[in-house]
Amino acid sequence: MDIFNKCENYSTARDAQAIGLYPYFIPLSENEGTETIYNGKRLIMCGSNNYLGLTTHPEVQKAAREAVTRFGTSCTGSRFLNGTLELHERLENELADWLQKDSVLIFSTGMQVNLGVISSLVGRKDYIILDRDDHASIVDGARLSYGDIIRFRHNDVLDLADKLSRLSPDKGKLLVVDGIYSMEGDIAPLPDIVPLCKDFGVRIMVDDAHAVGVLGKGQGTAAHFGLTGDIDLIMGTFSKSFASIGGYLAGDKEVIDYVKHHARSLIFSASIPGPCAAAALAALQVMKREPARIERVNKIAETMRTEYKRLGFDIGNSETPIIPIIIGDDTVTLKTWKMLFENGVFVNPILTPATPPGRQLLRTSYMATHTDSQLDRVLTIFEKVGKEFGLIH
Repeated sequence: MDIFNKCENYSTARDAQAIGLYPYFIPLSENEGTETIYNGKRLIMCGSNNYLGLTTHPEVQKAAREAVTRFGTSCTGSRFLNGTLELHERLENELADWLQKDSVLIFSTGMQVNLGVISSLVGRKDYIILDRDDHASIVDGARLSYGDIIRFRHNDVLDLADKLSRLSPDKGKLLVVDGIYSMEGDIAPLPDIVPLCKDFGVRIMVDDAHAVGVLGKGQGTAAHFGLTGDIDLIMGTFSKSFASIGGYLAGDKEVIDYVKHHARSLIFSASIPGPCAAAALAALQVMKREPARIERVNKIAETMRTEYKRLGFDIGNSETPIIPIIIGDDTVTLKTWKMLFENGVFVNPILTPATPPGRQLLRTSYMATHTDSQLDRVLTIFEKVGKEFGLIH
């Protein structure tokens, strides 16, 4: 049996390419934040996580350019060895202050945060408790941990209570939820989850990749609910509102120190280069100084949710700048995506198994820098395409 047989027999991508319905790995020639260019054609970008529009902010770009000159293009080593810069520690300190936590540790990506943190903290005799809609990086971290994985129905606090009541009180327990769920834009009900976790002796980690810069005046989901002191660990990424690349974990100093010396994804990965750290730090400073950006992206989200509902689209339970257009069929989702693309709107099709059957959707997301005229254009195109495929009437 040749292990490569599965590769030779895999035809899903080729079949989609053959009929012109392959939506992935699209090579963009330019990316100006709210607009992008593909094959010389300009599209309005509604598929990015650049929530505050900071990838094109002059201060962020200037900080990255200056850091290239000072630090070069790579650290060529891990944080554990030669890859820690003073700039990394400055960013960690400013993030800790912003997130109101004792300490912060920077990783190379958000994926590596979840892989390293969960697998280093959860052992063979522990429980790791997950929402069924948690991000793949959380699920993979749980698999690496060797702990017993307990999953509860999405945002279902009664199901969570039932699951927790069945666990041994003598084992360690870590619950991990997304702050904002990345596919449908709903928020974890932390005010209901926190008391349960306290009752059952469960530590809480919140994946705030999509929430920092959006919720709680930019400080994330815990701040949004006034529960920062009740959340043990907060992770996030620099690849969204921070307009860079990398990830971080915030929490008590002793926990951060333990993870720093046990997380394999940190110890055995090169650190983020100086220009990336400088860009993230500049983005944080802009975020603090320009709260109007946070207000703007949330106002846009409210307007777009209202307008999509008015047109008759199913947007699920979105509460944030991530707004799904739920279609419920793989083929129709791909055809709708293609027509939107051809008409000048870039969105992301989400198919099974990335979403449950019947919940196939177009993931749209918005930036503080989208103009009113761009948004009007997007709605006009969506109305046209929605009627074409019978999604609205």
